[in-house]
Amino acid sequence: MRDLLPEDSQDATLVGRLATEQGPIPISVVDGHVFDLSGEAATVSGLLEAMPPSGKLPIGRSLGPIEALDLRPAWDGAGPGRLLAPIDLHCVKASGVTFAVSALERVIEERARGDSAGAAQFRAEIQEKIGGDIQSVRPGSPEAMNLKEMLIASGAWSQYLEVAIGPDAEIFTKAPVLSAVGSGAWVGIRSDSHWNNPEPEVVIIADSAGNARGATLGNDVNLRDIEGRSALLLGKAKDNNASCALGPFIRLFDDNFTMDDIRNAEVSLLIEGEDNYRLEGRSNMRLISRDPLDLVGQTIGKSHQYPDGFALFLGTMFAPGDDRGEPGRGFTHKIGDTVKVATPKLGTLTNKVCHCEDAPPWTYGISSLMRDLARRGAVQA
Repeated sequence: MRDLLPEDSQDATLVGRLATEQGPIPISVVDGHVFDLSGEAATVSGLLEAMPPSGKLPIGRSLGPIEALDLRPAWDGAGPGRLLAPIDLHCVKASGVTFAVSALERVIEERARGDSAGAAQFRAEIQEKIGGDIQSVRPGSPEAMNLKEMLIASGAWSQYLEVAIGPDAEIFTKAPVLSAVGSGAWVGIRSDSHWNNPEPEVVIIADSAGNARGATLGNDVNLRDIEGRSALLLGKAKDNNASCALGPFIRLFDDNFTMDDIRNAEVSLLIEGEDNYRLEGRSNMRLISRDPLDLVGQTIGKSHQYPDGFALFLGTMFAPGDDRGEPGRGFTHKIGDTVKVATPKLGTLTNKVCHCEDAPPWTYGISSLMRDLARRGAVQA
């Protein structure tokens, strides 16, 4: 249970959401003890909007130590309490190809037309043409534009490289409001996808003014074969039932946790299959090509607002090329895989893989939340 929490949880300001019979409630975790904040704020979004950036969380009503909540995962017979994704009314956004290695893998998917069997050959060809240049280039710089011209001349240019080294980041909507699942929940892959993988990421939580208020962990489940067929299928590849996981908690920025902790974070990934398969990977945020605050700034501005705030996936450098099974076909999920995304300052996000149609259907939307809040007297009906 304690691996849910950051290693320095005694110094962390943590916010989350808990499922109850009366509907979801915002909670805080202070030194291993859980507090109900529903008397102070109806939603996590409202809580962050009302709190000044340097403010203190309200104390709330004690629910006891976190172990007392019996937060078993869904596949072990979930107990009476269940952790939800720690956001509610926030829009869920994501930034793509922000690491050089993921940029190359998107190019490979595109060239292979979503066929994992042809990916190894294209990977070798692309890496030979590009070499290590892309990783050291600042997006939008004169050096980046020179590299772009070289790649066009060599026939290796791609729309993915445009957002990797060009001035504009790729920012897209990952999931609808309230559709994300939390730690201990199933994550889904489409049954018609045969080449897919997790994408472990740090996720920035911002308020309606675009202030970065905290961070959590995310798994931006990705269907490589579908997106590889066409970038216009991004929605089908990214936005499916249970395909977005967030959690376990939002850690608010304060004197003990700053944006520099995000810039220097190392995010680990562990995949364990029911076939005794095991894969470990790491993403070092120092290798990101765009600063997190630049990505936040490209998400919100005069042309786009988010009145309830937003969650922004920062991207991943994890794109496994190792074979799982038939040589040359790379990694893909199998049903029953357990996926753990972790970093010391944010804790561990744990999910298990199923087909999207077998995951609990998404039925709790904004109207359901409003009805529950009205019944509790938290809002006017």
